[in-house]
Formats: sequence, structure tokens, C-alpha cells
Amino acid sequence: MLPDLRPPAPRGDAPRSVAVLGSTGSIGVQTLEVAALFPDRLRITALAAGTRWQELAEQARRVRPDHVVIADEAHLGALRDALAGTGVEVAAGTDAVRELAEEAEVDVVVAAIVGAAGLRPTLAAVEAGKTVALANKESLVVAGALVEAAAARSGAVVVPVDSEHSALFQCLVGEPAGSVERLILTASGGPFRLRPAETFDAISPEEAVAHPNWSMGAKISVDSATMMNKGLEVIEARWLFGVHADQIEVVVHPQSVVHSVVEFVDGSSKAQVGPPDMRVPIQVALAFPDRWAAPHPRLDWTRTGPLTFEPVDADRFPCLGLAYDALRAGGSAPAALNAANEVAVARFLTGDVRFTDVPRLVEVGLATARPAGTLDGLLAVDAAARRAAADARALTTA
Repeated sequence: MLPDLRPPAPRGDAPRSVAVLGSTGSIGVQTLEVAALFPDRLRITALAAGTRWQELAEQARRVRPDHVVIADEAHLGALRDALAGTGVEVAAGTDAVRELAEEAEVDVVVAAIVGAAGLRPTLAAVEAGKTVALANKESLVVAGALVEAAAARSGAVVVPVDSEHSALFQCLVGEPAGSVERLILTASGGPFRLRPAETFDAISPEEAVAHPNWSMGAKISVDSATMMNKGLEVIEARWLFGVHADQIEVVVHPQSVVHSVVEFVDGSSKAQVGPPDMRVPIQVALAFPDRWAAPHPRLDWTRTGPLTFEPVDADRFPCLGLAYDALRAGGSAPAALNAANEVAVARFLTGDVRFTDVPRLVEVGLATARPAGTLDGLLAVDAAARRAAADARALTTA
């Protein structure tokens, strides 16, 4: 989906108008931190959140965007009261979120709404020809073909924010088309890389969200613990970079210093490395195709210690294999995979099912996949997979 692998001309220092969709989440909060470093280059003109209206109001008072939207309409009155007298225009509802993504004055849309809820506004931003800083991987997992086609029609530039895909993106800029042999996504291995598999039934939600290297939200942290996060990234990479499933490999790299590797047809490889800090890939997306000096942490190459790489234990982490299966099946299978996983993770976080039930519930949802070539069709599969995963009883034997 890269518009051109040759580096385009720098866009200069004119301020870029930025809409942050999902501003109260981890990526959204860090996006505002990055933007604060460059007040002459970035102007936050719109913020959107799901339900956390108090945090959204605080952000709006601090950033003073033109527009804010709360997706949950029940909070519209409270948000309006909180922002009375600020001059900030307040709206509510999912349609209003989508309209922010299409706003003519917006140059860059940070698509950071977690889950399938981010699909429609992300697709709207792509259809409107925006530069899309993509942190909502589900948009490509559920509807990669639709997003790819929309970008081809509109000329939208999709710059990934995930650290691994940002790494691949940075390694590929300037390289000729057809030069890639293999993409290698690195995985930290999560908090249970060394935990005995026979104890997985006893894993608590608190343990699963305690990621050893990255600060992320609860859902993404559980996905990292099951390695479904890496499976979703494999599907995302297929659409971002136009490769096949067999050209994408995952290796465990516990130090999270090498963020991903591109292997080329001549045997050369490029890796992007750095400390585990999401502000760097966020800034890469906001500044692309420029590079802006920033005070983010640097690696001390004399103290990094050994960097190790290991194969994934597919038996211990079956979610990764399920994602590859869905990618190879194509059609609506990735949409069903993603939807069932969202429900399974939510059930685990509430204590309704065990950690080891997550991949089993995903399999139940995957069975609902059927031909679907439109967004409405994909969303119907999404809904069916959610129902199946929600209705299935916990499958782990006590």
C-alpha cells in the first residue's frame, strides 16, 4: 500500500493539521505528547474518544482544538458543560467521529481507535485522501482489500504507527518495488515467554496486562500475551506492503531493540532499531517524509547487552497460527478472527473465561466466516463471530 518506495520531497515547515481519533488511549495520549514538542509544525485541530469524556475534556482544554467528538452520545451534555466558554465545538456519535476523519482542513488523521470500532472512520480518512497515521490495525485486518482499493483511488498515504510496521516502513522507503524477499516481524514474547505451559490456565488478567517492555492498553497487552497481536500484525503487513503470508516471518526478540527486519532478494537485510518508545514511530508518521530532531531516548550501544532471537513456540501460543490460517483463507476469515478475539479477550479480562480459552473461542468465531466482498458484508461476519464467541461456553476443563 506504500504510495511510492522512493522518498518524496520534504513537506516543509508549514503546520500540519492533525485529527487524533482515540485521543484518550495510549497512542492518542502519546500523540499529543509528540505534538507538544512541535507547536510550530503540528496543530491539533480535532480530538475524538469513545466514552472517557472527562479525559477528553481535559485534553481539549489543554490543546484547544477546533472540534471534539465523544462517540458515546450519553456523554454529550457533560462534555459540552465541561467545555463551555472554550470555543471548542462539541459533537457526539459515531457518524460525527467519521466526519472528523473527512474534515477538509485536516492533513493528518491519527487512527488510534482500538478495535473494529475504528474501521469506518479510518476508511473514511483513506477515502478522503488524507495522510493516515495508522494505529488501528483492525482496519486492515478486517477490510484490507477495501482500504487498499480506497487508497489507490484517493492517493491517501498510509503510514503505520505500530512499532514493527513503522520499522518495516522506514526500511522500505527508497527501495525499488519487487526487491523484498521476506519481512521479519519481531515479538517480545510477552510476559509468558518462559512460563510453563501447564500453568497457563491459572494466568490472571493482572498478569496478562503486565507487559515486560511496552506500556499499552489492557486489550493490546492481552493480545501480546497470547501473541494474537503479532498475528494481527502479520495480516496488517500483508496489506501494507503487498506481500504474501509465506513472505512474513515472526521471531521472538525479548529485548525489543530490533523492531523489525526487511530481507531483500540480494541477501541484504535492513533493521530498524531503538528503545521501546512508541513516541518515535508516532513522530515518524506525523513528520513523514521529514525527520525532526526530538529528545526521545537513544540507545546506548555499549550497554544494550546481547540481542537474542528465538522461534515462536506455536504449541504454547496457538493464536499466531490461527492468524496465519485466517490470512491464507482470505475473504472474511480475518474479520471473523479479529471479532472473536475481541470478545474472547473481553471475557478473559472480566474473569468469565480463562487465558487458555481465548484461542478456543477464536476458533469458534472463525467458523462463522463466509464470502463477503463489501464493508456491510464484512461487518455482518464480524457481528456473527462476536455472537459465536460470546455465546460459547468456556472450554477449559477445570
